[in-house]
Amino acid sequence: MLKGKSILVTGGTGSFGKKFIQTVLAKYPKIERIVVFSRDELKQYEMSQEFSTLKYPQIRYFIGDVRDGARLVRAMEGIDIVIHAAALKQVPAAEYNPFECIKTNIMGAQNVIEACFSNQVKQVVALSTDKAAAPINLYGATKLCSDKLFVAANNMKGKRDLKLSVVRYGNVMGSRGSVIPFFLNKRKDGVLPITDERMTRFNITLEDGVKLVLKALDIMWGGEIFVPKIPSYRITDVAEAIAPECKINIIGIRPGEKLHEEMVTTTDALNTVEFKDYFVILPSLPLWDTEQFAKHFEGTRCRDGFCYNSGTNTEWLDVQALRKLIFTHHDPDINRRKNDYQ
Repeated sequence: MLKGKSILVTGGTGSFGKKFIQTVLAKYPKIERIVVFSRDELKQYEMSQEFSTLKYPQIRYFIGDVRDGARLVRAMEGIDIVIHAAALKQVPAAEYNPFECIKTNIMGAQNVIEACFSNQVKQVVALSTDKAAAPINLYGATKLCSDKLFVAANNMKGKRDLKLSVVRYGNVMGSRGSVIPFFLNKRKDGVLPITDERMTRFNITLEDGVKLVLKALDIMWGGEIFVPKIPSYRITDVAEAIAPECKINIIGIRPGEKLHEEMVTTTDALNTVEFKDYFVILPSLPLWDTEQFAKHFEGTRCRDGFCYNSGTNTEWLDVQALRKLIFTHHDPDINRRKNDYQ
């Protein structure tokens, strides 16, 4: 699928970007070129120690910010595929610094689109978040705007051979700043701070996030929002899985947080097709025959009133399953605590 292709990954030194690049280099060794586009030279230096240009002659490191449209245009010369993973994503920071979040997540998204238009890019997959569905915080609102920009760009591409789609999923297990690394760090204090005992979240591993993006590249028609079917967890079960010996301190919901997350709202469901392993939210303005799309991939329209919510999900990770995942993906003191996870 990617043999002979050139790919650019914005936010390429982030958790997803590194895993995506690692996967692509392993699975598609005959890829022509892969460009790591990010603004942090230290992270690029550190990443280059693992993925050196001597060992992987296909890889290139570009310092740049998605706020800089001219730099994006230059970086995309000769690029076939763009994976847009760059974002400001910390909810409290976005609430405190709203326009900085807007400049990166919205204006940066438009810069990516226009840079694609200025080059010969064929496919774009933009990463989104469950917080973009019925958003109540600024981060979610900016990502909703970003989603709309990428979907609508399919209406403005003219005669270009270009498809742009979005992948939306929940909390990524292993990403920086997420709850599991936070709890792992806090357990040494003997107390885990929990915002609300009722809180639930969707969960996806980095590996599965990468697989979904590769799936989207393989089947996209342009304008879809792909939503995977993934399990939920209760925040109290995460605490129990990581440190059952710790006390729980209820600190209250942070600004912009929800008790439960959604990935397909009841309104979205009116325009959503369900498949075996994922949902597709169809473009609001028709770009192609949606019935043919559903038939081609053996999907069915979501029922009236359907909502894909982390609190009413049918698939759950219990304490045992969470411990197994943490043992596999996270625990920095894995040898000493190995018996705890058996």
